Amino acid sequence: MANKEPQKILLAHGGGGRLTANLIEKTILPKLANEVLNRLTDGAVLRVNGASLCFTTDSYVVQPLFFNGGDIGKLAVCGTINDLSAMGARPIALSLALIIEEGFPMEILDRVLDSVGRTSQEAGVPVVTGDTKVVESEAADGLFINTAGIGVLLPNVNLSFERIQPGDKIIINGTIGDHGMTILSRRKGIRFDSPLKSDCSALADLTSRILEAVPGVKFMRDPTRGGVAAILNEIAAGAGCDVVIEETALPIDPTVRAAAEMLGLDVLEIANEGKMLMIVASEDAKEVVRICRDHTLGAQAAVIGTVATPQEEGGGIVELLTKIGGRRIVQMPYGRELPRIC
Repeated sequence: MANKEPQKILLAHGGGGRLTANLIEKTILPKLANEVLNRLTDGAVLRVNGASLCFTTDSYVVQPLFFNGGDIGKLAVCGTINDLSAMGARPIALSLALIIEEGFPMEILDRVLDSVGRTSQEAGVPVVTGDTKVVESEAADGLFINTAGIGVLLPNVNLSFERIQPGDKIIINGTIGDHGMTILSRRKGIRFDSPLKSDCSALADLTSRILEAVPGVKFMRDPTRGGVAAILNEIAAGAGCDVVIEETALPIDPTVRAAAEMLGLDVLEIANEGKMLMIVASEDAKEVVRICRDHTLGAQAAVIGTVATPQEEGGGIVELLTKIGGRRIVQMPYGRELPRIC
């Protein structure tokens, strides 16, 4: 029997998997559909007086607010910068909106704002406008942040599903699953001691170097909610091709792998906050990996797979070649295994 659609919003609707896609495509998009929104990319490309501007927005509800490698403030800045970077843009400005629960400690708010200021300054992308709201106690779980960002599309950049074709290579700039497993390791009721550290980073400098040097980059997406598995399934569906990745090629920190196996989690479905998945022409793959490895945020970059001719009409299959020589289907995550991850 087929699964019935939930009649109420579930936590899993925010997980970046099938339920998120269904919510957007069946409930939200029909009410708001237009030529720009219908593309369902990480942001919108807007043509203004001959210039191509990119615009994006995101909300951050991570729990705990502070974790090894970052905090909700750093996450908000980096996440929005990375969404613009995935569009092929150079980020130029951010907005910051705070929803603060009554009784929230001022000392913690100061720490978060210090992190926002420091991260945006280091990235060269200032916060230029914002908003603040205070809600009743227990109405916001401490602090929620919304950031929007605007950037300028880099010259001669054209990133889209339509450019992807069989033979293209799939590259990621480093180890996967670091952020999600770090957050989980600090959760009340699950907490365990480990050297895990979030990969939370702003990727604009890295992506700009790649896009300016390599015309054969066809697609970029940061694998946050739903992890690499969700993005690969979106690529397969959007491009009408199959995707084949190799287990032995996946860069995974041994501590992340051990923690995921201990908890029965699939590293491919775990969130990242400093990674970019890229589809490039086969002949350009070596150069993209070289540029990544010359950068501090790409030292462990690797080619992890290939876009393949579809086995069935319409394509859309993601396969993992296992280290023992088998094959398994990598499905789009249904909901999310780790709530409040970003």
